[in-house]
Amino acid sequence: MVALGIKDVTDPALEGLVGEVRYFPLGQISKPIAVLKAAGVRRAVMVGKVQHASLFGGVLPDLRAIKVLASLKDKRTDTILRAVADEFVKDGIELLSSATFLSHLLVPQGPLTRRKPTAAESADFRLGWAAAKAVAGFDIGQTVVVKDAAVIAVEAMEGTDAAILRARDLARCHGRQTALTVVKVAKPAQDLRFDIPVLGLDTLKVCAEAGVSALAVEAGATIIFDKEEFLRQADIQKLAILGVPPGGPGPAVPGGQPFSSPAGGGGPEPS
Repeated sequence: MVALGIKDVTDPALEGLVGEVRYFPLGQISKPIAVLKAAGVRRAVMVGKVQHASLFGGVLPDLRAIKVLASLKDKRTDTILRAVADEFVKDGIELLSSATFLSHLLVPQGPLTRRKPTAAESADFRLGWAAAKAVAGFDIGQTVVVKDAAVIAVEAMEGTDAAILRARDLARCHGRQTALTVVKVAKPAQDLRFDIPVLGLDTLKVCAEAGVSALAVEAGATIIFDKEEFLRQADIQKLAILGVPPGGPGPAVPGGQPFSSPAGGGGPEPS
């Protein structure tokens, strides 16, 4: 197995998992493709994370990348990554879905945790879903944070965790601890070759810190890393997590428990 790494981004631990790793600056196209072709690679999978803000620094495009960038109608992340993926295809390297070897981590439909969403949380899910899909359609972000039928924060280039923390600060600006609802969706035309919504233990810690009580994610198009441990800890936090079908969330889940924030400390607790 041959891997391509990005300097100062890729975890060096990858070197112990593959036969060969070659590192390149972010923005290179010609040399990485040449390495794969020399190794006889015909199929590749993009994995890992590059912060969208990297577009504003640290990119060293080669001549081929410069030509690609000059041909684009805009510089949205999706536009750039799709163009790069197409360059690999032109050289006979098929890019598979990023979920190719991770199907067991995809979110199924329905409740994922013991606690079900309350009627109020379900209503916030519906509002958040509509807002998140609209924003995702413009490739701005894929997460919104809602509270009491109001959108508190919309994700942009800073990422999901930063958007949740920003919502926490806004919701607590008057000193009240209040429970938040988070909705994370796939883009209307999500290209799974290079971009798939992901949740992990770090986001779960942020949810606890921010007092998030409920989380809705798109089923079949979202991956949860460390899934077993993620859901175990979510139950400890009494977080309600729902896998939502592509058509959006329905009415409240029967049996949803009431929810209230404690007078002090930590995140929300069941009343």
